[in-house]
Amino acid sequence: MPLPEDFMQELRAKSDIADIVSGYVSLRRSGRNLVGLCPFHGEKTPSFNVNPENGLFYCFGCGVGGDVITFVMKIENLDYMESVKLLAQRAGLAVPENSFDNSNAKLKMRILEANRAAARFFNSQLYTEGGQAALDYLHRRQLTDRTIRHFGLGYAPNSRYALCDHLKGMGFTEYELVQANLASKGANGRIYDRFYDRVMFPIIDLRGNVIAFGGRIMSDAKPKYLNTSDTLVFKKSANLFAMNFAKNSGENRLILAEGYMDVIALHQAGFTNAVATLGTSLTSEQAVLMKRYSPEVMISYDADEAGQKATARAIPLLRNAGLLVRVITVPNGKDPDEFIKSHGIQGPARFKQLIDNAGNDVEYKLNRVRQNVDTETSDGKIKYINEAVKILAEIDNRIEWEVYASKIGSEMSVDKYAIIQQIDKLKRQKNRAESSKNFRTLQTATSAKTDRINLQKADNLRAAKAEEALIAFIVNNPDSAKKVFERLPSDKLITDFNRKVYKCIQERIQEGKSAMMMDISEFFTPEENARIAYMLLNFTQQALTNDAVDEYIQVILRENDKKILNDVAQANENDIQDFLNKLKQQKK
Repeated sequence: MPLPEDFMQELRAKSDIADIVSGYVSLRRSGRNLVGLCPFHGEKTPSFNVNPENGLFYCFGCGVGGDVITFVMKIENLDYMESVKLLAQRAGLAVPENSFDNSNAKLKMRILEANRAAARFFNSQLYTEGGQAALDYLHRRQLTDRTIRHFGLGYAPNSRYALCDHLKGMGFTEYELVQANLASKGANGRIYDRFYDRVMFPIIDLRGNVIAFGGRIMSDAKPKYLNTSDTLVFKKSANLFAMNFAKNSGENRLILAEGYMDVIALHQAGFTNAVATLGTSLTSEQAVLMKRYSPEVMISYDADEAGQKATARAIPLLRNAGLLVRVITVPNGKDPDEFIKSHGIQGPARFKQLIDNAGNDVEYKLNRVRQNVDTETSDGKIKYINEAVKILAEIDNRIEWEVYASKIGSEMSVDKYAIIQQIDKLKRQKNRAESSKNFRTLQTATSAKTDRINLQKADNLRAAKAEEALIAFIVNNPDSAKKVFERLPSDKLITDFNRKVYKCIQERIQEGKSAMMMDISEFFTPEENARIAYMLLNFTQQALTNDAVDEYIQVILRENDKKILNDVAQANENDIQDFLNKLKQQKK
C-alpha cells in the first residue's frame, strides 16, 4: 500500500536533494544542474548530475540515478522504507506505520538482532573451558583483553548446533537464522551452524550494527577464513572492517591493511585509522567509501608477492576514487602485525617511521620496476625508462609527470625532454584508443542493443526516443499534460517500459496528484528509476516547443500504425476480420 500522498508531499518538500547529496558529494553549479564526482564509482572527471528542480540525480558514467530516496538507498545500502524513514527522521516527520508492508524491514531488523545475539554468544564462549584454546590463540597473537573486548572477538564452539540451539531458544526462527547466514540447511532439512571451532570477528557497520562475521580457523585446515555471505543487511563489497572505528580516529588519512588481524594489531598499537576489506580484493565501492571519510589512503598490504600484486590492483581503484595514495613498505617480507611485534615496545614507533617514509603510488611503482632491472647496464637502463614511461603515461596531471620525468632523467643521465616526448607519444596513442572505445560505447548505447530496462527500444528507436521526450515534457509541464493525454492514449505507446511510466504519470496527474520523480519512484525498481531519471534529466535540458511535442506525438502514432499494419500482415484470416470489425466499431 503506497504511503499517504500528504506525507510524501511534505517529505519531498523537506528533503532537498541538493542538501542531501552535498553531505556525501562536493557539488558545483553547471547550468541548471549541480555536478560532482560520482560517489558510486571511481572517476576523475565529474559525470554525476543533480537536478534540484526535478529532485533527481543521474550519473552518466555508471548509469545510477533516481530521486532523493533512491540516492539514500544506494549510498547507505538501505531498502525503500528504510530510506524513507531516514529522510523522515531528518525532516522531523513521523512515518505512518500502518500504510505500508514492512515485512522486509522486519526481517532485516530480526537479522540484525540475531547477529547481535550471536556476537554476544561467541564472545561469552571465548571465556569458557571450550573456548580456552581460542583465547590462548588471541593472547599468543599478543592481543590484550582490552583489545579483545573492544573488537568484540569471540569463539564459535566446536559443535554444528550450538549457536542455532542458543538462538532458537531466544525465539529466532530457522528461516531468520538462514537468512542471516548464521546457519545453513542440510539435505535432511535440519539447520546447522555456519561457523564452528573458529575465532570470530564481528563486522560492524557505521551505525554500530553487527552485520556479519569473519571466522578464522586455528589449525592449518582450509579455508583459513570463512566470512558471512551477502545478506539483506550485508554486502561485503561495500563495507570495510573497522571502518566504524577508523572514521572517528581524527586522522586525515586511512591505512588499508590486508586482514582482520593486521587491522586489530594496528589499532592496538595506536593506529586507529586502519581498515581492511572483507575477504575479497578491494572494490571501487570500498574505495569510494574511504573517500567519504578521508582524502588519503596508505596501503599496508603484506610484503610478499601476493600482497604486492594486491597493492598493484588497489592503486588505480583508489586513484580513480579521487584519493591520494601512498604505499607503506614493510621490510623483510613481514606484514604489519609481524613487524610491530618483532620490535617489541618500539614496534609502534618503528611503524610510524614506515608511515613517515612512505612514498606515493607512482614512486612505489617506479621502485618496483627498478628493483627488477640492472640500471647499471644500457639494456637495464632502457628497460627501466620504457617501463617508467608507461607508468607516467597513466598520470593526467602534466606537472606531476614532468617532475618525475626530470627526476628519472637526472638519475639515468638522459635528457628529460626525451622522456617527456615518449610520454606524450604514448598518451596520444592511449587517447586515440580511448576515443575509439568511447565512440563504440556511444554507438552501442545509442542503438540500445544492450538495453536491459526497455527491451523493445532497440527495435523501436524513433518511437522510444519520442516517448521519452514526451514523458519528460509531461512531468515538467503538468498543465499541458491533459492535451497530450487526449491525443495520445497510453495504449498507443510502442515500448512496454515507457508505456508503464507514461501510464503511471497519467494516472497521478488525472487524479490531481504530483508526478515528480519522488512521487513515482516507489512504483519502480532502482534500475527503472535510474532510467526515468536519465530521460527526465536528458530532455529537461532540451526545452521542448509545442511543435516538437506535436512531432513526437505524430512519430509515436505513425510508428503505432506501422506496427498494427505489420501485425495484420502476419495475421490469419480470422485475426484480420477481428481487426476490421474493431475499426468499424471505432468509426461508429
